[in-house]
Amino acid sequence: MPAIREGNPIIRDVYTSDPAVLIHDGTAYLYTGHDEAPPGADRFVMHDWLCFSSSDLRTWTPHGPLLRVADFPWARDGAKASCVVERHGRFWWYLAVNPAVHHATVPGGAIAVAVANHPTGPFRDALGRALITNDVPDDDGHDHTIDPWVLVHDGQAYLYWGKHRCFVARLDDSMTALAGPVTEIDLPSFQEGVHVHGRDGTLYLAYGYGHPQRVVWARSRHPEGPWTVEGLLNEVPGNCATNRPCPVEVDGEWIFFYHNGALPGGGNHRRSVCADRLHHDADGRLVRVRMTTEGLLGSG
Repeated sequence: MPAIREGNPIIRDVYTSDPAVLIHDGTAYLYTGHDEAPPGADRFVMHDWLCFSSSDLRTWTPHGPLLRVADFPWARDGAKASCVVERHGRFWWYLAVNPAVHHATVPGGAIAVAVANHPTGPFRDALGRALITNDVPDDDGHDHTIDPWVLVHDGQAYLYWGKHRCFVARLDDSMTALAGPVTEIDLPSFQEGVHVHGRDGTLYLAYGYGHPQRVVWARSRHPEGPWTVEGLLNEVPGNCATNRPCPVEVDGEWIFFYHNGALPGGGNHRRSVCADRLHHDADGRLVRVRMTTEGLLGSG
């Protein structure tokens, strides 16, 4: 039997999580969390965000930590999920952090925003405070604001985020303030990890469903909905209870980035980013992603 080529996880020398991908000038930029929990630790230890780039999605060049929680003086820890979007010739990085209690108006999770003139930075805190605090749109005293995603659709930017419920609001032209009311999106068993992308006039929303998390997807014609939940997109990723979907189109091919716990010593708090192909059927429905060892090295 020939040896199986191992393409997944795609980053193998460090634990990575919560992938977000930006395509710019023919290069893919992969932004990830950085899991640093010691062996046996049953908790997240995350202090910075990493970046890798690739022109072929098979070999990845590391650019080191581009941002650290310490770059936000008002934040404490918790370098959680993020996304980067290009807008007005600049690059806007939206990140989930835990605010420092003595600086925060409202404790709990928060969304930061940083900006740079190039996908690899240098990035700087664009506001000097949180863009979204845990009381937006309300504070139930339990759930933490996490996992931002930004979609630019028909010239308008939309910010999505979650705290065991999913929310969306328009961003103003500065990309650093909300431009309208916050709308809650009704998604069954929503946990975290919202991602929205468009294809052929249809918008697709994917999110972490239940616990342990599978990925479920929904369709709409408008970024603010209404959304119709269509079905399962990705199963529980092995020995990892969370799942962060990131579909992206590269040279006409759709790729599904996610994380699992497949590297030696991996698990819930020591995760690794993977990539497999994503397909649409004749009716535009997303076909369930088949998680593989060979990943993009396979025939597809």
